[in-house]
Amino acid sequence: MIALAHPMAKGQARQHLLWLGVAWAAIGLLFLPDVVGLVGIWWTSSTFNHCLLIPPIIGWLVWQRSPELVQLTPRGWWPGLLLVAAGAFGWLVGDAAGVALARHLGLILMLQGSVIAILGPEVSRGLAFPLGYMLFLVPAGEGLVPPLQTLTARMCMTLLDLVGVPAHIEGVFITIPNGWFEVAEACSGVKFLIAMAAFGVLAAHICFKSWPRRILFVAAALILPVLANGIRAWGTIYVAHLTDARFAAGFDHVFYGWIFFGVVIALLMGISWRWFDRPVDDRWIDPAALQPPRQAEDRIVPVALGSMLIAASVVAWSLIGAYGEARLPASTESPAIPGWRKAGAPTDWHPSFDGADRLLLSRYVDGRGRAVDLAIAIYASQSEGRELVGYGQGAVPPGSRWAWTDDQSPPLGGRAFRIMGPDGVVRDVVSFYRVGDVVTGNEMRVKAETLKVRLLGGPTRAVAIIACAPRTISEQSARPAIDDLLVRLGPVDALADRLSGTID
Repeated sequence: MIALAHPMAKGQARQHLLWLGVAWAAIGLLFLPDVVGLVGIWWTSSTFNHCLLIPPIIGWLVWQRSPELVQLTPRGWWPGLLLVAAGAFGWLVGDAAGVALARHLGLILMLQGSVIAILGPEVSRGLAFPLGYMLFLVPAGEGLVPPLQTLTARMCMTLLDLVGVPAHIEGVFITIPNGWFEVAEACSGVKFLIAMAAFGVLAAHICFKSWPRRILFVAAALILPVLANGIRAWGTIYVAHLTDARFAAGFDHVFYGWIFFGVVIALLMGISWRWFDRPVDDRWIDPAALQPPRQAEDRIVPVALGSMLIAASVVAWSLIGAYGEARLPASTESPAIPGWRKAGAPTDWHPSFDGADRLLLSRYVDGRGRAVDLAIAIYASQSEGRELVGYGQGAVPPGSRWAWTDDQSPPLGGRAFRIMGPDGVVRDVVSFYRVGDVVTGNEMRVKAETLKVRLLGGPTRAVAIIACAPRTISEQSARPAIDDLLVRLGPVDALADRLSGTID
């Protein structure tokens, strides 16, 4: 029989839980916009709908451990504040750089850290898995969409070749004799992969005690849906080859939406069943092994206040460090380019820059009849919902008729890639970003420079310049036309600063 905790433990537990509730409530109120944003993503994004199940799962995991947890004595433990501070710093970085993922992760780390600081190392060790499982509350993983699209398309080509179906691939577009298919974002399998990661970790913890078996199960939970998604996509194209594209689309919708997930999960659990090694009546934690050898000093009040003070300090820093917007010119027009004349606005391509203070769109035509579309987005400053780069921003808006195909050789300080429409039209795209004191085509560099400006000061304006042109039948690339326009346009940094009013 395990010895019960110190007689004061019951009163201590009530006091510690009260302080934890106060700390969580304070953090929730301090970061209420991020809390609302998190719940909004869970509710509206099909990729993260499974996150709505994570809080009740965590509650169930804690309840399962409650008979053992009540035998542990909670105590305030100041090293737990280090995790609170790490989360607070991460949130501040995310707020400064305009990276929602960093803010959301920082918020969860602050909540985890406050549990460790207020309940102490013994109780926190007993709650180790539920605390760690909180990380699945963070909506992360959408950056996997492009590589998974490419991987799925290549798997389709391999399987089509094996069954003798003639096919041609262009990036994420696959053509067979009686159909044309795009491995779109929804076909990448990222939604199922993210949900399977959460399921795999939970099932591995519940069903296994052996760490090698747990690791193998989680690896299978990650690999199996990727392989299955490639087979599903291939199956859709193969059905189209045998029938027609319309029938195949209907088959894919039914199979993927109602059967596919269940089949993969059942297959994973069925294969793994015989190796489950956790007994049904096995205890989740061993209180005797967690209880400290002697009564430790309890610093609950300063630790609880410290966790809230740390959280409040970064909010205050963010408010104090908030900067004003750049003063843009009263009016801004697309630049005049020697040797090129304006010919209206693009008709079949339109970039997305939500929240931009200025969005200039013009089509330019030279004396040889070559046409290039130029888009210039200007932000006086960046903030939540008004960011230069991010999901849905740029040359290929989600849900548009265009899709990224592949990257091309970039110009100095920029990025070049191809996009394709459903009618097979290919466009070459060259993009530049002007943030702080740099010109870059790298989105991560944009975030880093935005962070630098927010924390250390500098020009607040942010500008995107995108040149885009369709390939013609006689030309294998529109880059010569784009490069010629950019040369005549002049230095990108000078143009961006002039249009944003940074220089006269």
